[in-house]
Amino acid sequence: MILNYISMLKDEFKGYNLAKLAKDLMAGLTVAAVAIPLALAFGVSSGATAAAGLITAIVAGILISTLSGAYYQISGPTGAMAAVLMGVIAQYGLKGVFIATLIAGIILLLAGIFKLGVLTTFIPAPVITGFTSGISIIIAFGQLDNFFGTHSTGGSLIEKIGSYSSLGFQPKLATTLMAVLVVIALFIFPKKWNKVVPASLIAIIVTTAITMVFKLDVATVGKIPTSVISGDRLQLGSLDLQTVKNLIVPGASIALLGMIESLLCGASAGRMTGKALDSNQELIAQGIGNMILPFFGGIPATAAIARTSVAIKSGAQTRLTGIFHALALLVSMLLLAPIMAQIPLAALAGVLVVTSWRMNEWSAIKYLFKNKFKSALILFFLTLVSTVIFDLSTAIMMGVMVGIVIFVAKSSILDVVVEDVDLSKVETAQEGLKADWAVVYITGPLFFMSADRLDKALQPLHERDLVIFSLRGVPSIDNTAMAVIQDFYQDAQKKNHEVIFSSVQPNVMKMFERSGFEETAGKDAFYFSVDRVLKEIL
Repeated sequence: MILNYISMLKDEFKGYNLAKLAKDLMAGLTVAAVAIPLALAFGVSSGATAAAGLITAIVAGILISTLSGAYYQISGPTGAMAAVLMGVIAQYGLKGVFIATLIAGIILLLAGIFKLGVLTTFIPAPVITGFTSGISIIIAFGQLDNFFGTHSTGGSLIEKIGSYSSLGFQPKLATTLMAVLVVIALFIFPKKWNKVVPASLIAIIVTTAITMVFKLDVATVGKIPTSVISGDRLQLGSLDLQTVKNLIVPGASIALLGMIESLLCGASAGRMTGKALDSNQELIAQGIGNMILPFFGGIPATAAIARTSVAIKSGAQTRLTGIFHALALLVSMLLLAPIMAQIPLAALAGVLVVTSWRMNEWSAIKYLFKNKFKSALILFFLTLVSTVIFDLSTAIMMGVMVGIVIFVAKSSILDVVVEDVDLSKVETAQEGLKADWAVVYITGPLFFMSADRLDKALQPLHERDLVIFSLRGVPSIDNTAMAVIQDFYQDAQKKNHEVIFSSVQPNVMKMFERSGFEETAGKDAFYFSVDRVLKEIL
């Protein structure tokens, strides 16, 4: 892996010059402009602090970009990860997030070392779309307090919303108005301008200036540290075995989400650039980054599709783009910390509401509804609801399990067509010859769920003089279905009837051989096609 990484770097920096360096620098500054409001917002939405989000973007930008599986990957705090952290912080506090992040980093590192990146390919696309939409709901509704200036309690989204019945819901005019105006501004901001200066950054600058000039009574971000190492961070001495045990499951959820987001981001970016992501190297980078982040006071990081696409469109040449973006964030934090502290939480809430809306895969959702894919819609809504009510791991497990059940149910559909042999249409048949023969055309896998269907279809054929099985459409067979065919064959033998098999697929033939049925029936019972059978026996 080390040699592979070195080889990757050599290819990436081959022919590197000042022109490419300038492109990396400009792309990094552009990504930083996009990342500043998102880092602050995702830090707040996770239940941590804006400072934690900023530190995460800086450390991840330097460390993960350096080790990444592709030059274009830009990592940092994301909305999906923030949604997962809300429950962890509510139950275990910020210390719990640090420990869960460390656990997630270890899991990701091991996944990369043992080349387990392929596991994400087993998650159905509707499940990914569903949990993405579920996360967007959690993010949006999780910002109700910051959006309206209200107060709620509870560890989950449902508990927080339910607490309004006892605590009351009394929006503050200034806070609500500011958040609404930010949402409107982000939606109407011209796309061509957004390519030059991110609308979210402008919205935050303007609202911060208004807050400072008019001294509005709105909640703000609060103190921003002037050091990349936060005073509130993980220390090895604070680790205890019981807390670590309690946080294994949340840590696994964070690792799973980090794996999915990073590899999906890499797949999307790879199509944009024509350069494939080294998925296992990416998991190693994400693992090392998330293991180190808690010791700086950061929250979990993963590759971010929005920032990565901005890097590519801005002309990124190498992984230095990610490093330059992180350094730009660091300089901003050191120079503008007092101003950042005055950023209104309502403005960040507005940015997050718009972000949550846009993170939905609307084209994929529209496609499912337009084409009325019932199975896919079931998986989509099941995962969405499970994500909101339970958690990410439960949602994905339920989605995958139900997806498997639906696949098995569909696979059990067996098509059995029985046709009588019309000897008058067979050229080699003697004129006037009559026989009670039938051909059984089978399409679909023969296994325990379709064995009963096969048995019922064969019942009327027990008295036929000759039965020809056409198995061209059968890709596989298991012991249960094999037993049905063997029973039918043995019954035919007792009645001096003949059974012949044609067009047997290789996998099915192997099962015939392993079960001993090929030897029992004899090689003369197997033919290339139905036509060959009729020509040779007549």
